[in-house]
Amino acid sequence: MSQDIENSITQAVLAKAGQGADPRIKQISQALVRHLHAFIREVEPTQGEWKAGIDFLTRTGHMCDQHRQEFILLSDVLGVSMLVDAINHRKDEGATQSTVLGPFYVDAPPEAPLGADIAGSMRGAPLLVQGSVRDAATGQPLANAIVDSWHADESGFYDVQKLESFGGLCGRARFRTDAQGRFHFWTVKPSSYPIPDDGPVGDLLKAQGRHPWRPAHVHFVIFADNHSTLVTHVFEQGDEYLESDVVFGVKHQLIAPLEQHGAGIAPDGRRMTQPFFRLTYDFALAPAQSQQAA
Repeated sequence: MSQDIENSITQAVLAKAGQGADPRIKQISQALVRHLHAFIREVEPTQGEWKAGIDFLTRTGHMCDQHRQEFILLSDVLGVSMLVDAINHRKDEGATQSTVLGPFYVDAPPEAPLGADIAGSMRGAPLLVQGSVRDAATGQPLANAIVDSWHADESGFYDVQKLESFGGLCGRARFRTDAQGRFHFWTVKPSSYPIPDDGPVGDLLKAQGRHPWRPAHVHFVIFADNHSTLVTHVFEQGDEYLESDVVFGVKHQLIAPLEQHGAGIAPDGRRMTQPFFRLTYDFALAPAQSQQAA
């Protein structure tokens, strides 16, 4: 009897999963059943291993809240996030390469004027970020594009991880490009950091013999009317974790130097009494006639 069920269960579930009216749901559901059942047949889990898997997913859900998304973290460390990203940007020729969103994005962050210092209570060496946004097809600058940016501090923490000690959101803001598609702001230089590894995803990494580290980077999400939204990072050139990013998010095009400058007049005219760093990067967005800015 057990052998009969083993042989027939997949077909029985496939038949039930295909009864809905939506063809896309049918396609996804049946593919999920086929691959999940094939996985179970390959690894032949014990009852104890099956229960451990259920417990792992339950703990992953319990770690999710408004400030932390453990399932995104799980998707990231398994390379799923980057695979989905690659599939969805096959045709973005000439556009800046995309990468993972990460678990710490905040919708509609505080808007700030160009040139603002968004560091707040974050600690670290001063960093001037300068960039521009253009159309990937024509090269024309995109005025009034929305640029969301955020990053970790010198200790590797994001504001949402330490809201109480930081006193609220900091190290993140929304800017709008000027008539020439340019933007700039001040903040602090981020460092490489380990992803949150105090939960089930961290347990998984330890079990797989992997480190939890990401190279230093600044996040960007850029919106412009009639263009595909760009989700990306710019990584610090020379970081020791560029070749072993735990979420597989590094692409060569996204690596840039953080130039060190001495005290004096910064490129934006600000007088600096201490050394500072400068990151410059030009972004290109792929046209998408049906998409509107957020």
